[in-house]
Amino acid sequence: MSNELIIDVNSKEVAIALLRNKELVELNNEKNNIQFTVGDIYLANVKKIMPSLNAAFVDVGYEKDAFLHYLDLGPQFQSLNKYLEFSLSPKNYSYDLSKFKPLPDIDKGGKIKDVLKAGQKILVQIAKEPISTKGPRLTSEISIAGRNLVLIPFSNKVSVSQKIKSVEERNRLINLIKSIKPSKYGVIIRTVAEGKRVADFDAELRELVEKWEGAFMRITEQTKVPSLAIGELNRTSAIVRDMMDETFNNIVVNDETIYNDIKGYIYSIAPEKEKIVKLHKDKSPIFDFYGIEKQIKGLFGKTVVFKHGAYLVIEHTEALHVIDVNSGNRNKKDVDQETNALEVNLAAADEIARQLRLRDMGGIIVVDFIDMVTPENRKRLYERMKENLKSDRAKNHLLPLSKFGLMEITRQRVRPEMNIKTIETCPVCKGTGEIEAAILFIDELETHFKYLAENINAKHLILKVHPFIGAFLTKGWFKSIRRQWVKKYKRKLNIEMVTKYHFMEFHFFDDKNEKIVL
Repeated sequence: MSNELIIDVNSKEVAIALLRNKELVELNNEKNNIQFTVGDIYLANVKKIMPSLNAAFVDVGYEKDAFLHYLDLGPQFQSLNKYLEFSLSPKNYSYDLSKFKPLPDIDKGGKIKDVLKAGQKILVQIAKEPISTKGPRLTSEISIAGRNLVLIPFSNKVSVSQKIKSVEERNRLINLIKSIKPSKYGVIIRTVAEGKRVADFDAELRELVEKWEGAFMRITEQTKVPSLAIGELNRTSAIVRDMMDETFNNIVVNDETIYNDIKGYIYSIAPEKEKIVKLHKDKSPIFDFYGIEKQIKGLFGKTVVFKHGAYLVIEHTEALHVIDVNSGNRNKKDVDQETNALEVNLAAADEIARQLRLRDMGGIIVVDFIDMVTPENRKRLYERMKENLKSDRAKNHLLPLSKFGLMEITRQRVRPEMNIKTIETCPVCKGTGEIEAAILFIDELETHFKYLAENINAKHLILKVHPFIGAFLTKGWFKSIRRQWVKKYKRKLNIEMVTKYHFMEFHFFDDKNEKIVL
């Protein structure tokens, strides 16, 4: 199995596609300068206490107040709060946690009004990004994630990922971390730490502790509240950090700055893997080059065809997601209905697991499979779905098929669902049902090129169009329309074909590949 990460960078966002054996399994769109991502730690201000909810609304700088429940304060909240007060005081204070005297844990059944008050400054971490009309969900049980370890201040507990099954390896890792971790810091050992040496852990622990202490030094120096104390890695680096393993054999990016950032990050965690990071230099868009754009169009619609005519219908509501499995015209004459239903359902289970990750669907998902009578087949389908969901990084829970053939899945929801429109407005009539004379389209392109050739100071111009239009403009080479324009207006013109463009969509770019607004 091979994993490839393809990263498309433009002026507005960074699109990150994960391919597994050339199939798209995960897609992330990260807006430039995005804030309030999961893992960000903020110095915030308590706006309002809600005793009826046993929660508080907190100002972290987002347009809507964030939500902090009492159970998300964490048992060591009093210690964190005292440590923060020392940091905010004008006196010089040591940030060495080993010298800090912790306070008793808060009562699990306590009331938030006994712990927080309006106007109080607190340290919080984003647990769930803003979704729909809701602000971020917060926690005060701070954790700082690294490649192999997660650091938890004010705790002495060492735990290990449940995905590491070997008892000997689990004990080895726990004993190693206990021997090197600083006092009053807890550690969670991640799955990728399996088989690693103590030197790797020691260097990472020191880096995470410095990150924690450095945040409080910055808090002391500034008085602005709310403010970002510790920023999570950008999503590109976070995905590389969380997912990279020995099967990760290709990372391709079309932006030199991000290419250098990722290459430096890979070198810091796995020097032998540095060569897998590559810069895309081909003129064609990176998602077109790797066939991702076509997969996106086929995978994000309401109807998703997956095997021999069978298809899924995916509907979204405010409360839950509903997926209906249909066999379509897939009926084998030489097999009975039960066998045919089983084959379709097993293939659907594979595609549904992929869709959950791809769209980042969260909350409650109800799947209506094709009815099966045999208990063995129903159990086999349940086990297949359970196995498929093991590779999902989001926490999930699965229930067996009900007597009505429904399967319920709950999946952790920490970010807005990925939603891409695949139904396009008619590019010719713009939805009006009326069009200009098609014969004039090439004349329109020539008019724009003439104007730019006479008024834009660039060595050459680039015209990006749909492949059909591009083929028409370049047909014949020596007698092509493109060549005639170049000769007529004395300005070099490159034609680039972009599959995702509408049929009559076009854009001009200068010699620095910057879009020209007409």
